[in-house]
This record gives sequence, C-alpha cells and structure tokens, in this order.
Amino acid sequence: MRDLDSVADELYGLRPDRFTAARNARAAEARKAGDQALADRIRALRKPTLAAWAGNLLVRERPEETRSLVALGEALRRAHHELDGERLRELGHRRHLVARALAREAGQLAAEAGQPVGEDVLHEVEGTLNAALVDAGAAEEWAAGRLARPLSAPVGFTAASPDAVAERPRRPPPPPPGTGDKAREGKRKHQGEERQEQRRREGLERQARLGQARRQAAAAEREAREREERHRRAREDRERAEERLHEAERRAAALAEELHEAERRAAALAEELRAAEERRRTAAAGAREARDRALEAEREARRARRRAEDAAGEAGREERSPGGPAGAG
Repeated sequence: MRDLDSVADELYGLRPDRFTAARNARAAEARKAGDQALADRIRALRKPTLAAWAGNLLVRERPEETRSLVALGEALRRAHHELDGERLRELGHRRHLVARALAREAGQLAAEAGQPVGEDVLHEVEGTLNAALVDAGAAEEWAAGRLARPLSAPVGFTAASPDAVAERPRRPPPPPPGTGDKAREGKRKHQGEERQEQRRREGLERQARLGQARRQAAAAEREAREREERHRRAREDRERAEERLHEAERRAAALAEELHEAERRAAALAEELRAAEERRRTAAAGAREARDRALEAEREARRARRRAEDAAGEAGREERSPGGPAGAG
C-alpha cells in the first residue's frame, strides 16, 4: 500500500470530476489492506476547486515557469524589504504580466486536459499566482501542487506597492568654498538662499506627492481589505458548501457500500430461494408421481375386485343350472 503523499500526488493531478471516485477507491484499498488510519486520512482529502486544480496543473506541466515565478517573488519581496522603489516598480510591472500570462497558460492546459474554465476561474488562478509572488508560504504551498482551493495575497503588501514607496532623501550639495570676497560672498549667500528656497519648495512638493501617495495607498488598502473581506466570506461560504458536499460524498460512499452488501445478501437469498423452489418442484413432481401410482393401484384393485366378482357370479350361475353339477345329483 502506498503512503499518503503518493496518493495525494496522484489525486491532485486528476480532474476534479474524477477526484472523488479515485479518492474513495484509494481509501477502500487502504481499508482492505488493514490501514484504517491511512484510509481515514485519504478520505479526508478535499476535492479541489477548478481554480485550485488549474493552479496545480500549471505546477505539474510547467515546472520551469513555476521556478521562474517563485524566483520573481523572492526578488520582489527582497526589493520590498529594502524599500527599493525603482526595483519594486520594475518587478511590480513584471509581476502583473507574468501572473496574467501564466493564468492564461493554466487555462490553456485545463482545456487541453478536457476541462475548459471560464474567466472567473482564471481570475482566481491569477490571484493564487499573485499570492505566491508576495508571500513565501503561499509560494511553497502552491509549488507543492496540492491546492484544494485558490490562494489570495495578503492585503498588507498593497500598502508597500511601488507607487507608495517614498523617494529616499538626497544629501544637498555642499556649499561652494568661500573666497573672502564680499561680492562673491553676497552672491553665494543669495544663491544659497535661492537653493534653500528651491529645496524647500521641492520638499513641500515631495511631501505633497508623498501625502497623496499615502492617501491613495490607504484608500487602496481599505478597498483591498473590503474586497478581501468579501472574498473571505465568499470563500468561507464556498468552503462550508464544499464540506457539506464532502460529507454527502462520504455518506454516499458509505451508502454505496451498504447497498453493495445488501445486493450481495439479496443475491445469496435469491440463490437459496431458487434452490428451495427447485426442491419444491422436485418434491411436487414426486408427489404427483406417487399420487398417480396410488390412483393406478386403486384402479387396478377395483378391476381385480370386478373380475373376482364376475368370476364368483359365473360360478353361482353354473351351480344353479339344471345340467350343472347340482342337477346331476
């Protein structure tokens, strides 16, 4: 009997419409092999949604692209940690292009596997890929190829998007060396004041841009949180529905086993009934034969009595006749 990992690898590589029957078959095999604990763990494996299956299919069929996306995610998280705005902007642009392209690739693979998927499923696949790009744990979970449901990216990463990263302060250029000349000193002072004023204006503009970026990021984060909350509730509703379906499937499998056992018992009873009916027919035929023999014997006895009576009557008539033995005496 195989272990849980090998069974899970097999099951999560199947199309969702084939998952339940294969899972129940593997659980039955484990149970027949005497490993009830393994059978229970196999039966507890959850059927993947279409989006999760498509994400798993991408991992299995496109390992090079999978490794590239994981590497891109590592670089993106490193740039975010270092607050490298320029690098974040570059990688962020690549992130969206790669996630969208690989989601489309997953859709093509699904169609080739005989299970076409719609835009809503591709959107969930893209969400899973974005989650793998921004979260190391999600990347590891996705790369294992055993998702039962799609992943979603942490909301907190939105606030650190490339547009929300402030530019690092630059050191002002050193003042020109003094010459001791008053005219030059005055001019330099005036130029210094102009530079200070220019820097002040630039600082105010940067602060305004930064404030606007922060407000936009905060608004985007609030919207993302709201979307994430709605998505979480929808996902919980779907998980509860899937759990009810899972329980119904387990119950259906148990009922199927009970039905199989009942059918086996019914077949055995039908065989016993057939044998009993055969014995009854044999006994009935024997009884008919016995009755027929008895009737024939009874008829033969009546014929014998009639012959005996006829013979006795004939003998009496002969005795009473004048020429018979009595007259002669």
